[in-house]
Amino acid sequence: MYHQNPKDTMSSAFSRTGFVIICLTLVVNLALYPVLRTLGFQIHSAITGSYVPGYHSVLLINCPTEQTARDIGRGIMEKRLAACVNIFPRTATMYYWKGEIRNASEILLLVRTRTSLVQRLEAYLRAVHPYDIPEIISFPIGDGSLNYLKWMENALIDI
Repeated sequence: MYHQNPKDTMSSAFSRTGFVIICLTLVVNLALYPVLRTLGFQIHSAITGSYVPGYHSVLLINCPTEQTARDIGRGIMEKRLAACVNIFPRTATMYYWKGEIRNASEILLLVRTRTSLVQRLEAYLRAVHPYDIPEIISFPIGDGSLNYLKWMENALIDI
């Protein structure tokens, strides 16, 4: 007959408990990563007085009409997904669509936001934009006026 050693039982229970604690710690850290990352950037910026490259982004979004651009821009601002939206006048656009070169007039939106909000912004745009495949291109901001970048941060929602 096999008799289980009490040491084996204790070590097995500890191993399972330790494994569960490690897994829970990992899940909590992954869930809180965006908040911890944002907090880390803010602490770094406050201590050093410098800007962390890539913390904010600029997006380019084309719209078919000025009214569409205004409606989308207003929605972005009302949701506090951007600090600022510029609406540029008509631009001439050439692009490939379904194997053909097309010409169109479009209105360009230039959107400034926090990089961590880009995915939310993109989801909103996909829901309201009239194009099948809207142009949503994001560029991280490498540097800029610290006063302006601080203003942007204050204008945006907290995650």
